[in-house]
Amino acid sequence: MRSLLLAFLAALGAQPCLAAEKETLPAWIIASADGRATAGERFELIVIGPAGEALPDELPVRLKAGADERILTLQSVGLPTQAQRVYAADMPANLAGPVSVELVGRSSSVLSLLVTGKPDTLHALTGAYGDPRVEPPLSENDPMYFVVGARDGWNARFQLSFKFRLFDQASGFGKDQPWLSGLYFGYTQNSLWEIDSDSQQLRDTSYRPSLFWRWERADEKTWVDGLRAGLEHESNGKDGDRSRSVDIAFVRPEWRWKLPDGGTFEFTPKIYGYLSKEENPDIQQYRGYVDWRFRYDAGGEWITTPVLRVGTSGKGSLQVDVSKRIRDLKFGPVGGYLHFQYFTGYGEDILDYNVRRPAQLRIGFAIVP
Repeated sequence: MRSLLLAFLAALGAQPCLAAEKETLPAWIIASADGRATAGERFELIVIGPAGEALPDELPVRLKAGADERILTLQSVGLPTQAQRVYAADMPANLAGPVSVELVGRSSSVLSLLVTGKPDTLHALTGAYGDPRVEPPLSENDPMYFVVGARDGWNARFQLSFKFRLFDQASGFGKDQPWLSGLYFGYTQNSLWEIDSDSQQLRDTSYRPSLFWRWERADEKTWVDGLRAGLEHESNGKDGDRSRSVDIAFVRPEWRWKLPDGGTFEFTPKIYGYLSKEENPDIQQYRGYVDWRFRYDAGGEWITTPVLRVGTSGKGSLQVDVSKRIRDLKFGPVGGYLHFQYFTGYGEDILDYNVRRPAQLRIGFAIVP
């Protein structure tokens, strides 16, 4: 009876939307009986392959939960029935929350599983014995990477970034006033390093602490998918004529679209006004008032993110980041990416916000693309 139910659900999952074209469907379909799994315990999936193709005894799948990515090998359970087969594996013990599942090396649908866990697992991941769908208190914010390039000698650029949720959704003020669980402290640090200089000094470092409120859409009617709004300070920590700093108030609406090829496209412009800019009073001539940010994710394999700034004087900058997943590059539980970064225009760092240098290409790695 259970196998019949799995087959029925898988068949439903394999039916295309009435408005979709058949040729846009993936060749392989993944389905689950109830869309749930338990951390550290066995779970089963049913896989439907292309007509006439034999279903292997093992199938590698990619599990993705935020920045955490794993490759897991599924083992077949029983014999295949026509073009479908049941597979099973143990869910990693330290995964919880929404987890996407897709086949590795095959064009497949992406299945979303809600992974619950034992109280000790959830406490380690969320900081509370609450809803496992809550994002961990400490999580990634902006991209994190290390890239190297050559321009008048070797140089490097690297960035670290995180955000911290100030109120827990499952207890205290966050439980009494749920909107408070959307408040975050963010921090991003970006440095330019002159590797070839005599002292191998950091040419400039930008420190960007922020306080913002984050909201995500919970229905299908709202015209925007997400929103961030808050305050941000940016400075380079230097003295005298080399000191730079700005304070801004910003809002960042977020729109996301799923594409027929299985990829996603995002448009997340960051719109801001200057609250303080005494040390660089003309910075709006080079940065403007909007960071025009786009992002294309080709199923997690290739990720391209251009960011465009246009100042009030017509001067500006363009940065394009391209990341390619490297399956064998791992940093603890986090997957690694080969990372390319191209920058042209004014103000690669806040110290030289009004200086245009030759275009720069750098190559390295990223843990958050």
